[in-house]
Amino acid sequence: EVQVVESGGGSAQAGGSLRLSCAASGFIFDDYSVGWFRQAPGKEREGVTCISTKDDRTYYADSVKDRFTISSNADKNTVYLQMDRLKPEDTAIYYCAFKPTVFGCSNVMLHYWNGMDYLGQGILVTVSS
Repeated sequence: EVQVVESGGGSAQAGGSLRLSCAASGFIFDDYSVGWFRQAPGKEREGVTCISTKDDRTYYADSVKDRFTISSNADKNTVYLQMDRLKPEDTAIYYCAFKPTVFGCSNVMLHYWNGMDYLGQGILVTVSS
């Protein structure tokens, strides 16, 4: 059974930090690239960042570049999103999603939510000013 579970969300003050985790099971972790997506109230879902678990190649949306860091731990089948210097506009539900690694990690994946294979249920991040 495939399972994708996000954790670590919650509330933070602007300028603070949070770390999200995405734990996966039921498929071969190293065969997939992973994207983090978010959806703010009243807005469309947007891609935030991605990583290829095979070679650790990463890509970031301009809105989070130099503030967020994606990483993966293949031993734990877990992907992390370290979010620093948080802003109120980072408030959203955050989702992780998997796509076979042949798809790669690039700006294309950040616009490919509807084509992702395995999806988490989402976790809320709230940043107050």
